[in-house]
Amino acid sequence: MVERCEWGESSPAMMRYHDESWGVPLHDDQALFAKLILDMNQAGLSWATILNKSDNFYRAYEGLIIERVAAFDEEKYQALLADSGIIRNRLKIRAAIVNAQKVQQIQAEFGSFDQYIWSFTAGQVVQHHIANISDVPASNALSDEISKDMKKRGMKFIGSTTIYAYLQAIGIINDHVQTCFRYRELV
Repeated sequence: MVERCEWGESSPAMMRYHDESWGVPLHDDQALFAKLILDMNQAGLSWATILNKSDNFYRAYEGLIIERVAAFDEEKYQALLADSGIIRNRLKIRAAIVNAQKVQQIQAEFGSFDQYIWSFTAGQVVQHHIANISDVPASNALSDEISKDMKKRGMKFIGSTTIYAYLQAIGIINDHVQTCFRYRELV
């Protein structure tokens, strides 16, 4: 019997996400951007909702490719608002476009979005030793710092709680519980 974080048992899709993706250190700019947009859209919703719509997000946002999303015009914005397969929140859709443009600026400044996001931990994974999933915080000083910096750079819809979830998703923070097989693999 494989032991995993309790939330990873809730559905086959969540199990796959937990087992294959969540918490694995990620360094590809396109993938980092895609996860940022998905986590940004989770605000106020469950991760299961976003995960179940993830294929729709990739389709609607043209593969979540930074350059494409950064170039979206008003016509594309209106098309996204009309797309029932995604989260049709006006602010989140605008934020995705703005954030793609800001990621491009970060890439120009740092050489890559990867270099930027991992610079906050000097390229190291923050290893938490969580005994129970209820002990996982919604945010911390690191997510506060990154959220503040992103906001200063003009990014939108990236509060500290969203950024904390993002840092977990891309493997900067390892919040797998200690009994989880992924915790042991990532330590």
